[in-house]
Amino acid sequence: MVRTDMRTPRYQQIADALTERIVDGGEAAGRLLPSEASLSEEFAVSRVTVRRALEQLRDNGLIDSRQGLGWFVAGAPVRQPLGELDTVEQQLAATGAISTRQILDFAFIDAPARVAAVLGEERVLEVRRLNLADGEPFARVTVWCPEGLGSRFSRRDVEARPFYEILGVKVGGAEQTIGAAAASDVDAALLGVPPGSPVLVCERTTRRDDGSAVLMSEHVYPGHRTVFSAELPSVGAGESPAGLRLVD
Repeated sequence: MVRTDMRTPRYQQIADALTERIVDGGEAAGRLLPSEASLSEEFAVSRVTVRRALEQLRDNGLIDSRQGLGWFVAGAPVRQPLGELDTVEQQLAATGAISTRQILDFAFIDAPARVAAVLGEERVLEVRRLNLADGEPFARVTVWCPEGLGSRFSRRDVEARPFYEILGVKVGGAEQTIGAAAASDVDAALLGVPPGSPVLVCERTTRRDDGSAVLMSEHVYPGHRTVFSAELPSVGAGESPAGLRLVD
């Protein structure tokens, strides 16, 4: 427990208390801290004093901040290489994080228009889940699968293993687009971030080896939890690197 010395500046007392909370409490990287307004109320000080304490923790490498997100426990974001077709679990395992998943919805539904257009099916299995890293929300994922194929799976199947492991078909590759967005109220609640905070939205179409679409999925990541990387080979003037293109 932090011992308060009245000669210690108030901001330093707050910084020491927050340091103990983060270090001794074992706070996971990426976890959000209470807002400056909440901390100001908790410690009965001005936000200026709270901000000075937080900036000291940032200078010490314990926390970081992002516009529209707030302050969070510092840690290297998960790097996802774009040249490999990996699952969320594989990406997290590569960092040493413990990966778990929670199934939010498992239902056969009429395919949304954009899903029907990609999969060529009117009825699909829709699975919504929350992926966690060391117990903290990492991604909200929704997967759509043709009804004929999805009827082979149970809720327990998709909770225990990634789709790629249970599909029973040869996967030939995938197309993926990545864009920036603002967290919806629903996703913000699931991911533990403020509504409207920055998120990365990835839409992926997975294809069989004959080129037909077998899965469509949407992955939503808090903006501070992950980055995407790609090797860019040298190309001629006016040409785009293989595998990368700009989308209007």
